Amino acid sequence: MMNTLGLFSLRACAGLVGRRPGPCTRSLRSFCGMTVAQIDEEVAKLLQLKAQLGGDEGKHQFVLKTAKGTRDYNPKQMAIREKVFNTIVSCFKRHGAETIDTPVFELKETLTGKYGEDSKLIYDLKDQGGELLSLRYDLTVPFARYLAMNKITNIKRYHIAKVYRRDNPAMTRGRYREFYQCDFDIAGQYDPMIPDAECLKIVYEILSELDLGDFRIKVNDRRILDGMFAVCGVPDAKFRTICSTVDKLDKMAWQDVRTEMVKEKGLSEEAADQIGEYVSMQGGMDLAERLLQDSKMSQSKQACAGLTDMKQLFSYLQLFKVTDKVVFDLSLARGLDYYTGVIYEAILTQTGPAAAAQNGAGEEGVSVGSVAGGGRYDGLVGMFDPKGRKVPCVGVSIGIERVFSIMEQKAEASAEKIRTTEVQVMVASAQKNLLEERLKLTAELWDAGIKAEVMYKKNPKLLSQLQHCEESGIPLVAILGEQELKDGVVKLRSVGSREEVDVSRADLIGEIKKRTTEV
Repeated sequence: MMNTLGLFSLRACAGLVGRRPGPCTRSLRSFCGMTVAQIDEEVAKLLQLKAQLGGDEGKHQFVLKTAKGTRDYNPKQMAIREKVFNTIVSCFKRHGAETIDTPVFELKETLTGKYGEDSKLIYDLKDQGGELLSLRYDLTVPFARYLAMNKITNIKRYHIAKVYRRDNPAMTRGRYREFYQCDFDIAGQYDPMIPDAECLKIVYEILSELDLGDFRIKVNDRRILDGMFAVCGVPDAKFRTICSTVDKLDKMAWQDVRTEMVKEKGLSEEAADQIGEYVSMQGGMDLAERLLQDSKMSQSKQACAGLTDMKQLFSYLQLFKVTDKVVFDLSLARGLDYYTGVIYEAILTQTGPAAAAQNGAGEEGVSVGSVAGGGRYDGLVGMFDPKGRKVPCVGVSIGIERVFSIMEQKAEASAEKIRTTEVQVMVASAQKNLLEERLKLTAELWDAGIKAEVMYKKNPKLLSQLQHCEESGIPLVAILGEQELKDGVVKLRSVGSREEVDVSRADLIGEIKKRTTEV
C-alpha cells in the first residue's frame, strides 16, 4: 500500500494535472522499473479504494444557479407581478375578452417558417417517441393553430403564459429566455381598422394605468412597407430580409442599417438611400395623406391601400382620444413573417434612474425599449387550415418582463412598503394558555371568508405578535385575554393608529369586514 501511495505521489508530480512528463517521471521509470501504463493502473486502484472509503472529493459538486436567461422571483417581486397581471387582465376583460390556454410545446412543423430570421431562436426538444417538438416561441402561432384545429372563425381572447427563446439574455433590460407574454387578439371578419383601433386603445389604457412613465405607440403597415420597398427598387425576393434589417433601426444607427443592407443583403446603394429617405418620416393622419400624393408611393396599389387604412385608423383613434401618444412611423418594421397589415409597437420613454438602468445610460428622456407590440396577421390561420380558409386576426402582446423590471426598480427607489400577503387580521393573545381560543377564533374568521393568521406558538409574547403585524403590513389585530373571554368581547386593535376598541364576538366579523373594506 505504501508503495502504491508513493507511486501515486510521483505520478501526480509527473503530470496528473495535465503537464508533460518531466524528470520526475523518468526517475520513476528507472527507479521502479514500471511503465506509465502500470502506474496508471495502480493509481486507478487507489482512486477506487478512496471512493469506497468515501470523501468529499468523490462527491458530485452541484452548482446552485438558475439556467442562463431565467430567474427566480421572491415574494415582493411576485406581489408586483400579481399587481401588473391584475391590471392587464382587468383591461382585457373590460374589452370583452375570454381566455384560453395551449400546450407549452408544439409540433416543430407548427412553428417552422413563421418567424423569419428569428426562427433560429426556437428551442427544439429531443425526439420523444416519434414526435419532433419545440417550445413555443410566442402565443400567436399556437393561437392560429388552435383556431384552425377547432374551426373557430371569430373570437376575442386573451392568453397569459410563458414562452421560450434561445436569445442572448439581457437581464437588466427584462430580456430573458423564459418569460411571460400577455396577448389580446381579435379574430374574425370585421370592417377595416375597428378591431385594430381597439388593440391600440388597450395598449394606451394598460400603459397609462401602470403609470410606467411617458410612452409612444408607433404604427405602420406591412403593405406600406412592401410598397415602399417596391418603389425603391428592392427585389421581391429580398422584401422579408430587408424588412428584418429595417426592424433593427430602434437598436442601430441608420448608417449601420444601410451598411447591412448593402454589404450583407446585397441591396444597391441607390435603393438603400431611397429607403433611408422614407424611414425617417414620422407623423399622423397628415403623413398618410402626404404619402398618398407622393410621386413614388402613389404608384404602388399595395402602399395606397395601406395608407388609406392608416387614415381610417387615425380617425378611430381620434374618437378613442389616444392620438396624443400614437405616431405613424415608417421605420417600424417588426420582423415576424406573419404580419400582413397594420403593425404597432409601444416604446417607453422616461427620465431618471429607472430609465438609465434600463438603457445603460444616464441621459434624460431616453427610450427603454419596446413594452408592447403587435399587428394584423390575416393569413396565419389559413396556413394551418387543410382547405386554406383564412380567418383575419389582429392582436397585441404586452412585453411583461420589461414592465416588471421597471416596476421593480420603481419600488426599490420609493419608500413604499410592498405587502407580500393579503392577511387582514392577526389573532393574538395577551396571556398564556390561550392557544385553543386563538385557534377557535381564527377558524371562525376563515369560515367567514376573512384572511386571518395566527402565530404558531403556544404562548407567544404580545409584543412579538404586534411586531409581526407591523412588519407584514397586517392592518388589524384581534386580541384575546382572560377578561375579554369572560366579557364575550375581542379587543380589536388598528396597527396603524394603535387604537383599540372592544367588539362583541357576535359583531366581530362584521366590524372586520367593514374596516378592511374601507382600507
